[in-house]
Parts: sequence; C-alpha cells; structure tokens
Amino acid sequence: MPSSSILVLHGALGAAEQMRPIADALAPIGAVRALEFPGHGATPLGAREFSVPGFVAWLAAEVRADERPVVFGYSMGGYVALALEAARPGTFAGIVTLGTKFAWTPAAAARESARLDAAVIREKIPRFAAALEARHARAGGWEPVLARTAALLRQVGERPLLGPDALSRVTCPVTVAVGEQDDTVSSDEAREAAGWCADGLAEVLPGIGHPIERVPLPLVESLVRQLLARIAA
Repeated sequence: MPSSSILVLHGALGAAEQMRPIADALAPIGAVRALEFPGHGATPLGAREFSVPGFVAWLAAEVRADERPVVFGYSMGGYVALALEAARPGTFAGIVTLGTKFAWTPAAAARESARLDAAVIREKIPRFAAALEARHARAGGWEPVLARTAALLRQVGERPLLGPDALSRVTCPVTVAVGEQDDTVSSDEAREAAGWCADGLAEVLPGIGHPIERVPLPLVESLVRQLLARIAA
C-alpha cells in the first residue's frame, strides 16, 4: 500500500497537541500533519472567523495544491473536512470521520451549547476546566473558546452545511465512524450520512464513546488503513 499524506483535524474545544498521539500512530502510514483550527490551542484567532464556514475557508488554504491528502477528522474536524470536499470536490483522496455529528437542528444545537457554560464546568468538572485552561492559554483563553464554540454550534443548528445535497457531492471514499456508546452522535445518523455519500461506509465501533482520548490508537490506524485500501482498489 503506498504511503500517503495525512491530515489530522481535532474537534471542538480541541487542539493539535491533543491529537499528537493519533498523528504519531499514523506516522508509519505516511507524512502526517496535525492541523490546528484558528482560535484553538496555541493558534490565536486573529482576523479569522470562528465558524464552520470560516474553518472550511482556512482549511482550503492549508491544503497544498499538489497534496490531495487523506483526512482523519475527529468530531468538528470531520464536519469541516466533509464540508470542504462538498464545496470543492477532489480536494481530498479520502476522509475518515470519527464522532462527527450530522443531525443538527436548533434544538440539538441548544442542547450541545448548553454544556459549554464556563461557570458550571469550573464548578462541576474542575479537572476538565483546568485541562481547557492549559490547552487554550495561547489562543486567548478557554472561556472565549467556549463562548465562540457555543455560538458556532447554534449557527450550525440554524444552517447545517452537510445535508443530503452537500454530501452527495462528496465523491471520494468516506468512512463515517461512530462509537456505539457515543452520547453525542447516534449510529443511525452516521449510517444515514454515509449513505448520502457516493462512496460512503459507516463503521459502528463497539465499546467506544465520544472522547478521542479514550479511542484506542490501533483502531484509528486500522480505520485509516482500511480507507487507503479502498482508495487503492
């Protein structure tokens, strides 16, 4: 199997450093770049727009013209990658998403954004608050990241980018993976999204929840290798 260029994309509230173990696990397969969305981790937002369309535009500029990489996109990262491929078919050779939510409505967005209350997180989940504080210190602080992410989710709820029409324009091989214990994404919405893609495959992962840190690295490597085999075939 030929080596490939691989982009690794983190999810909402995430950062490139959080995805470093995954990038290292994929290194034997090809040249890996773990990208960081503006306004996260060590990357200030600057003049960029903190929104899915803004991140799609940013990602388009990050992909080299001669690259055509494979993507492993966790949660929001998978959503952004698919949205770019739908808007600009042929950008990617293939996409693996994990824990990416597709069934966005205003009600779903309200439920998810309600979890992003800094005061509640600080009081109820202090270890998570400390982790977010350390992770986003160089991007302007974790509380602005929470507020911006809540606004982003509400925007996606009002104007989802990945319905049947958009996903039908994604012609590269796609694996839509979801943990069977994911409390954010259902296996039904993963299967439905995969079915809308021209070459989509849904993978329901037994015993897996939503947090990326708890996903076994060999499982991620296997998903990417299986995608590469489909591309080669």
